[in-house]
Amino acid sequence: MAQLVRDETTKRRYELLIDDQLAGIVNYRLTGDHIALTHAEIFDGFLHQGFATSMVTEVLDDARRRSLGVLPMCPFVLTLISEHPDDYLDLVPADQRARFGLPS
Repeated sequence: MAQLVRDETTKRRYELLIDDQLAGIVNYRLTGDHIALTHAEIFDGFLHQGFATSMVTEVLDDARRRSLGVLPMCPFVLTLISEHPDDYLDLVPADQRARFGLPS
């Protein structure tokens, strides 16, 4: 099963493709050096297989590569960051963490 996460900049979203079929999305707003991740969704037929976690992890890794601060507006993204602070908390700017209930 081939899995690919790609940034569709014209649609302002990342897309998860499983065997070339659209399986999920992460919508975002890009403002300067911050990316607000506003909504993550896995489509029917792909639910409960771990794809949401792997998709959001790819998105967060891309934000790191691009040196973007992450604003986790989406509850799923926020939960993933909260559950893996050693891996992803540093992506959320320190002055924004309290806004999301994250430790400074």
